[in-house]
Parts: sequence; C-alpha cells; structure tokens
Amino acid sequence: MDTPEFFSVLLAGGSGARFWPASRRSTPKQLLQLHGERSLLQETWARQGDLVDSEHILIVTSEELTAPCRDALPVIPASGFLSEPVGRNTAASVAWAAVEIAQRNPRAVMAVLPADHVISSPEAYRDSMRAAIQLAANEDVLVTFGIQPTHPATGYGYIEAAEAEDDGGFHEVKRFVEKPDAARAQEFMDAGSFLWNSGMFVWRAEVVIAAFRKYAPALIELIEDGVRAGDVPAVFANAEALPVDKAILEHADNVRVLPISWGWNDLGAWTSLSEVLGEDADGNCAAGAARLLAEDSKGCTVFSEEDEHVALLGVEGLVVVRSKGVTLVCPAERAQEVRKLVDRLSEEAPELQ
Repeated sequence: MDTPEFFSVLLAGGSGARFWPASRRSTPKQLLQLHGERSLLQETWARQGDLVDSEHILIVTSEELTAPCRDALPVIPASGFLSEPVGRNTAASVAWAAVEIAQRNPRAVMAVLPADHVISSPEAYRDSMRAAIQLAANEDVLVTFGIQPTHPATGYGYIEAAEAEDDGGFHEVKRFVEKPDAARAQEFMDAGSFLWNSGMFVWRAEVVIAAFRKYAPALIELIEDGVRAGDVPAVFANAEALPVDKAILEHADNVRVLPISWGWNDLGAWTSLSEVLGEDADGNCAAGAARLLAEDSKGCTVFSEEDEHVALLGVEGLVVVRSKGVTLVCPAERAQEVRKLVDRLSEEAPELQ
C-alpha cells in the first residue's frame, strides 16, 4: 500500500479568553507555556513527530498572530502560514487549508488539529493518526477522534457512535450533540455509546471539499474564488462564521469516529491545569512559576508567570492567577465565565486585552 501524502493543519487563531489575564490578544493561550517548557503551539507541532515534515504543515492563524506564530515555529516556511484578517470560526479556516492542499494534491490526506490541546502520549496519538490516515486515504470518509469520557462533562460536545466497529476500531457516527446540561451528560455516560468531541479531524482534501460543496456551497465557492485570485484575505470577511462541525459534519453520512483512551485535555479553563499537572494531597494545583504556600486550603488552582509565592489561608475552590500586572480571583466553578471579564475590556480597559 502506497503511503499517502499527508499534511497537518494547525488551527492557531483562537483568543483563549478563558485563560485571561495570562492569555492576551498578542499572546493567546496557544502561545503560552502552561504545562512545560514549550508553548501549546510548539507542543502540537512537536507531537506530529515523523508523521509530517515542515513543508507539509499549515498554520492557520490571524494576521496579528502570524508573526508570533512564526517566531514560535521558525522551521515552518512562510508559505505555511495562512493569515486570516478576521475570525470566521473553523469552517472557513478548514476550507481555506483544504483548497490550498488540493492545489498541490487533491488526494492528499490532511489532519485538522487545534493548537491548544494537551496530549499525554504522543506515541499513542501518532498510532491513532496513522490508522486514521490510512482509512481516509482509502475511503471517502470524514474521520474524527472521540475521547472516551471519564466523567459526565458539560463543557464538551458529544459524538454518538454506532455499536458496530470495523477491523480498525472505527465506528460510524450517528450524530453530533451540543454541550449538554449535567443530567443529559450523565445519560450519555450511562449509555456508553457517547464520546467527547475532540475537534480533531482527518480526511482527504477532495473529500472534505466535496462535503463543503454539498452542505456549505457558498462558503467553499468564496474560498475557491479567493485562492484562484491569489487573495483569500480580500474575501474572507464575507465568509459565514460557522464551526466545521455545524457546517458539514452534522449533516454528512460518511463520518467515522475512532474512540481513543490516550490522555487528552483541551484546557478549557484554568481549572483544567490540575487535570494535566496533578494536585497535592489537598487538591491544590500550582502552575507556571507559582510557589504555593497553602494552609487549611483545598481545591485551589494558582498560576503565576513570575517566580513568586502565592499564599492561601482557609480558602477552598479558588482560582488565583497573577499575570502581566493583573490578579484574577474567582470561584473554581465559575472559571468558564472568565470570558465575561474579557468582553468588558474593550470599553473599560482595552490595554488589558
């Protein structure tokens, strides 16, 4: 069997608002070092290992983040960066990358990967990716990875998988489900057929373009016109802002999912750090350069960019973040709401965006 030509498309244009105040407009979450010596973007690139060379990686990001992304990954040639003038969600990003790849080789397989996830086993990840690449190379399918749920999470979308699986462990997808409430999430856990939607996808360029033509024709026509004219940014603002799931995957009948159990976390909020970094005996997590001094305190997450002590006394379930001259304190159960503060910055404190 011939080895298919393969591209990795890293989506690196997000704002990471829930990780404010460390995540700012010029240094969003994917450019931060949250759990190691490399940024999340650099970790995502390094995770590809021998799957792909630097000439076969595309970084889709915003115009203002292109320079810092290039600084973070100098091995990627300038032609490997697609700079969006405005954010239009992932459907437009994926469509642009697919058309660019199809110009080189329409039968090339491409992976679409968020640049801000944490995966604990790169080797197991690459094994799963190789299986998905071979399936996508040989069949006209849209492949995704479904995370085996460990608890009834309400912060993830879900994928319902058909019971039968093929020889490679792939299942047909029955449906995609939006983020559920707690009761429905528990129903999904109890059913045993639901997986977390990882937002990672594998398909041939020509297959996903065909799906766009069927389910989002105006979007793909716009992008193809821009590529033919050599100026996608000139038309990008006219693209409909949709996630790729809603644009095509929820409608398509050729979606396959591979259930995976290797450690995965999308770092959706500050409280996610304890899931990847671990906790002390009292359930506290110290991240970044923070030195935690805790007395009679439980279930707290603290982060500091600077090498400094953060002292807690008699508190429980707090998030405490020190970054770029700002201190954030909030209950852990409200960590997902940090973006509410970010939404106010444009009028009240634009210098903190």
